[in-house]
Amino acid sequence: MSKVYDFLVECKAFFVLTVNNGVPAGRPFGAVMEKDGELYIATSNKKEVYKQLVSNENAQIVAIKPNSREWIRITGIAKEQKDIKIKKQMLEVCPILLKHYESEFDKKYSVFCISNLEIEFK
Repeated sequence: MSKVYDFLVECKAFFVLTVNNGVPAGRPFGAVMEKDGELYIATSNKKEVYKQLVSNENAQIVAIKPNSREWIRITGIAKEQKDIKIKKQMLEVCPILLKHYESEFDKKYSVFCISNLEIEFK
């Protein structure tokens, strides 16, 4: 998994795609964490992406390395994580999130684990 995580970190930004009433919806993300071979992303539970992931767990992550034609597509299942330890670790790995969330206890702060991964590199 580290190869996937390293690729996403090197890209600095990636797109998370969800399903919105049967239509694909994508938006840029930058914070990602790897733990025990799984990827984690964070968002606010006030955003549409949160509502979409909760109502349909199918998700994709797509990224392309800057100044290259190398890309990755990750397809998986997004499950919200309530574990405070995971939420805290996500803030430690991605301190930029502290601009948006006060702490792991922030009520609008949500973390999703992307599992059952199907990964394609080009």
